[in-house]
Amino acid sequence: MTGRIRALVAAAAVLAMLPSIAQARGTVVLTYDDALPSQLDHAVPALDAAGLKATFFLSAVREADVPRWQAVARRGHEVANHTIFHPCAAAKFPADPHFTSEAYSPASMIREIAQQNTLLRALDGRARHGFAMPCGEHLVGGEDYLEPLRAAHIVDYARGVSMDDAQVRAGPAHVDAMHVPARGFAEGTTLDQLVAFARTAETSGGWAVFLFHGIGGDQLSVDAATHRAFLAWLRQHRRTIRVATLRDALALR
Repeated sequence: MTGRIRALVAAAAVLAMLPSIAQARGTVVLTYDDALPSQLDHAVPALDAAGLKATFFLSAVREADVPRWQAVARRGHEVANHTIFHPCAAAKFPADPHFTSEAYSPASMIREIAQQNTLLRALDGRARHGFAMPCGEHLVGGEDYLEPLRAAHIVDYARGVSMDDAQVRAGPAHVDAMHVPARGFAEGTTLDQLVAFARTAETSGGWAVFLFHGIGGDQLSVDAATHRAFLAWLRQHRRTIRVATLRDALALR
C-alpha cells in the first residue's frame, strides 16, 4: 500500500506541474499587411515549406492575385480585413485626398470594412474575419472609430502596430480583442532581432505578435533569407513556441 501511495503522490505532483508547463509555452503570431506581391512570392512559400500558418491582412487586392489568395486561405492561413483603400493620415501615408483618414467618418470607415468582408468571404468562405487598423490609427475625421466598430459586430478583433514587453507577458487571454498589439519589423531587421522578440514570449509564457509588410521586396521589406531563417528557427523551437494565426491565438472560431 505504501508503494501505491507513493506512486499516487508522484502522479499528483506531475499533474500539479502541468498548468505551469502549459503557461511556460509561448505563442508567436506572424502577421503580414497590405496583400503585397512579395508575400505571395516569398512569405507564403516559406511558411508552407516550414509547415507554419500566418495571418494576412488584405487591402487593395489585385484582381490577378485573387486566385492566389484563395489558395492561401485553402492552405490554412488566415486572411483578414485591412480595409479596401488603406486610409491613413495624409502626413503619414501619401494617398488620394479622398482616401486619407481625414476624409473618412466612423460610419464611412465601417461601411468600407463591411465591404472588404464581402471580398474576404469570397476568398475563404468564412462569415467572420479579423481586422488590422491601417497605419495603426483609430481616428478618422478626428473621431475614434473602434468603439463604433465594436458595436457594429462586423469584425472579431482589431490589431494595432505597437506591442510592449508587458503586453507580451500578459498573453492573449488578457487582451481586449479590439486593441490587439503587434510589433513591426522592416528594412534592416536581423535574425537576432526576430529571435529576441520570439524569446520574450517563450520565456514568459506570453505571446509575440509580429507585423511584417514586404518580404524580399515591396515596402518596409524584411530580407527573404532572414525571414526564412527565422521560420526555420521557429520550427526548431516548436516544443516551446506555438506558432498560430491571430484568430487561433485569440481562441476565436
